[in-house]
Amino acid sequence: MTTAALPDTHPPNPKSYWKRNQQRLAPWLFLAPGIAMFVLYVIAPIFQSISISFYAWDGLGEAEYIGIANYVELMDDEDFYTSLKNNVIWLVLYMLALPAGLFVALFLNQTVRGIRIYKSLFFFPFVISQVVVGLVFSWFYDPSFGLFNIVTGWFGADPIAILADERYVTYGIIAAGLWPQTAYCMILYLTGLNAVDPEQIEAARLDNAKGFKMLWYVVLPQLKPATFIAVVVTVIGALRSFDLISIMTDGGPYGTSSVLAFYMYEQAFSEYGFRMGYGAAIAVVLFAIMMIYIAFFLWKMYRDERGG
Repeated sequence: MTTAALPDTHPPNPKSYWKRNQQRLAPWLFLAPGIAMFVLYVIAPIFQSISISFYAWDGLGEAEYIGIANYVELMDDEDFYTSLKNNVIWLVLYMLALPAGLFVALFLNQTVRGIRIYKSLFFFPFVISQVVVGLVFSWFYDPSFGLFNIVTGWFGADPIAILADERYVTYGIIAAGLWPQTAYCMILYLTGLNAVDPEQIEAARLDNAKGFKMLWYVVLPQLKPATFIAVVVTVIGALRSFDLISIMTDGGPYGTSSVLAFYMYEQAFSEYGFRMGYGAAIAVVLFAIMMIYIAFFLWKMYRDERGG
């Protein structure tokens, strides 16, 4: 004898799609405004610059499609190669901000008397404008009354017009840029040092690890996130260097201190005739260098983590 099936007394789930997927959708709703702004003001201009680089355009009239002619012209442009060489020098020497910022952070990460005053002094270069930094170092390098030549004069050296000498001008500007960049890296590493696991430090001390071994094998592995951010912002800072060059030398003497960002500005917005297409081509090359450099570091960091 079979029994009849009981009717389903449970009503269908009345929850709406939002109620059923709230936890999955809520993060995207919070991220949506930021993503929209990023796409509108970062991603879209990148593709727009790439598109403009294939045109001859003065920014006002009708754009004329010329294909890769702007890139072909770059290959024979001596000023472009000078700017590219200077950018490579900036990239290499700007990396000094990382170890300098790390060692300053290690010095400041102590509980000694007056440490807050020292932190304020080292933090000061980061909060002042790059324009002010450029003016300060222009006075610092002045061959007539600059502090640099006064100090070197104590050792019997003749005055050196650093910003007017083709051999030294790029290095002088980089030294000025390293001052605030080191302060920025110091802040990143100070934040990272606050997150270092004290138990690992104590365990390493019990194993008689100290000094450089403690730094290399215990502290630095825990500072990888801070190092990654410091590398990215330092690379971007080196490649987009513009304001210091504009203030200190305006690309001189004879264009020998120019970098790609400044040369791009000169071609697109300066006396060269508002060559927007040519300036966009320089911007694309600069963007490609930046992406290659950062992608290489990301790959190396990922490989090291997998190896670990």
